[in-house]
Amino acid sequence: MNNCYKILITGGPGSGKTSIINELENKNYNCEHEIVRSLTLIGKESGIDQLFLKNPLDFSKNLLELRISQFNKKQDHIQTFYDRGVHDVLAYLNYIKIKFPKELTVKAEKIKYNKVIILPPWKEIYIQDDVRYESFKESIKIYNEIIKTYNHFK
Repeated sequence: MNNCYKILITGGPGSGKTSIINELENKNYNCEHEIVRSLTLIGKESGIDQLFLKNPLDFSKNLLELRISQFNKKQDHIQTFYDRGVHDVLAYLNYIKIKFPKELTVKAEKIKYNKVIILPPWKEIYIQDDVRYESFKESIKIYNEIIKTYNHFK
């Protein structure tokens, strides 16, 4: 369905995005899941603890392409919910102050979600794990960068 209504759920690490997506999916809503965890786990299998930190630009280019493909995937539903979006990639690069090629911005400019929901940091549920390495303070900074980035691409 070409006119699928695309709803993005994003926010800093540990803000409840995936829990919301899982609950929506349990209620039979169409959902696209977070990709970054699988990429990070592939890196771990290769002996790289945090692939994003080891090579942030290459990791981010790969992630951007995967998220664009996810966004462009033909949907047979009226609406689809996304766990993180294309523009998050640029927000994270901005957060760690990595300069990136203009082509990434050009690609991101072509992506428009119908609705963007940015979840705030939530200390009571925040936990670090094998993939989520950021502290709660860092998650607040990332959240602020995500807001700036999505406001830029409105």
